[in-house]
Amino acid sequence: MHKWSFWNKSAVTEFILVGIPTNQNFQSFLFFIFITAYLLTVTGNIVIITLIRADSHLHRPMYFFLSNFAFMQICYITVTVPTLLSGFLTSTNKISIGACFTQCYFFFLLGGIENFLLAIMAYDRYVAICHPLRYNAIVTSKVCWRLACGCWFGIFLGSLLPVIFLARLSFCGPNVINHYFCDISPLLKLSCSDTSLLKSYFFSLMWVIVFSCLLFTLLSYISIITAIFKIPSTAGRQKVFSTCGSHLTVVIIYFGAVIFMYVRPREGYSFEEDKLISVFYSILTPLLNPFIYCLRNKEIKQALKKCIQSKKSLLPHVHM
Repeated sequence: MHKWSFWNKSAVTEFILVGIPTNQNFQSFLFFIFITAYLLTVTGNIVIITLIRADSHLHRPMYFFLSNFAFMQICYITVTVPTLLSGFLTSTNKISIGACFTQCYFFFLLGGIENFLLAIMAYDRYVAICHPLRYNAIVTSKVCWRLACGCWFGIFLGSLLPVIFLARLSFCGPNVINHYFCDISPLLKLSCSDTSLLKSYFFSLMWVIVFSCLLFTLLSYISIITAIFKIPSTAGRQKVFSTCGSHLTVVIIYFGAVIFMYVRPREGYSFEEDKLISVFYSILTPLLNPFIYCLRNKEIKQALKKCIQSKKSLLPHVHM
């Protein structure tokens, strides 16, 4: 009797990631650039999470969702960058078929979570600006936890189905993936199974996730901008807009890159172009986010200054 396995029996047991092929000297330079970007991203988001936990003034729904977003960014960049870095250190960057599908799953999972977290953060700003008197009654601690848990666990379960379908495909060779991580498009191209249905399902799902979250975010910001223009004083408008300026900047950068990568027509674009775009939204965008939130958010900057000053005040006591 045939025993069912998680993925189909394939001639291919491992894949070779092409990565970003360059000469030896430039590889060393790129390795330094990407490991620096990775360390800065992880450090920046850890700083944001630590500040939010340490400063009682930041124990509010807006920063609760921001800490979730920062944690997600750490996970998101960790899924792809170590594989990219290993490609610069080895002549042949191999990854097992199981590890490849796992990487693909978590990349898709965390991308979905990012979409929904950005939409939830937009909703939080909408309620705070358009319904300020009812804000504490609507966005309660219980509601925040339900939204966050629903986002994480809902996408966790929802992302299983497309990756299970992907794992059931057969791979007969070649086994060379023209990318620096296991993304869905190059994997579908390598399969010797009929992938037309899965390809339509996956990209339809991407359209639904990206555009539903983008539409919800846009509607929230249309209401926010309308409310801001109704404020009589210029100073008042600037103060209110400053509370959502950093989030709006992240939204524009992220959705712009993702739509260009996944929702554009596939014809006429090479995997080399896809790799460059992937570097932008999977590495550079997470790198920019901590700086955007720290530089554009006054309360985060104040919390950071307070933390630095408290550390400095402890130094004389330490020396004594």
